[in-house]
Amino acid sequence: MKTTNSLIKHVLAALAAALTMQPAVAQADISSFAFVQDDGSLKVSGYLIRLYGIYIPPTDQTCYTFIRPIPCGTRASLALDFKLGGDFVHCTERAPNADGSITASCRLEDQDLSAWMLQQGWTVALPDAPFEYAALEKIARSRGVGIWGIPVDAIRGHR
Repeated sequence: MKTTNSLIKHVLAALAAALTMQPAVAQADISSFAFVQDDGSLKVSGYLIRLYGIYIPPTDQTCYTFIRPIPCGTRASLALDFKLGGDFVHCTERAPNADGSITASCRLEDQDLSAWMLQQGWTVALPDAPFEYAALEKIARSRGVGIWGIPVDAIRGHR
């Protein structure tokens, strides 16, 4: 009887330990083709996804008339659309948002899309973003690329 009680206590202790090791919130993995929205968010498998750790500031809307059909949107959303090229993305949910969208870390092959957008200068790192994101923003700002560069509209007027 003593051995059975001891065995039950050990099993219960192991079960309690296993339950406490589980993450508090299960993270959903979403993988499919991504469609870039005008504001730079993604539509993946019916989910509206905002990229984790970044803010995409609104920039002027641009239309590329040399491509058929004509893609239009903010410069940041067009850059992201060209990067994705209709490819398959893998996203891991980070948090739900009040508007029904979700914030997620998304990857194209092995590349973090938030980090890529920061490197290209199209986004701003949020205050709670990883340190790496803030560093990538500062590098893009110092290089004068994306939103940190010379506005394309200003160049067009001087030709």
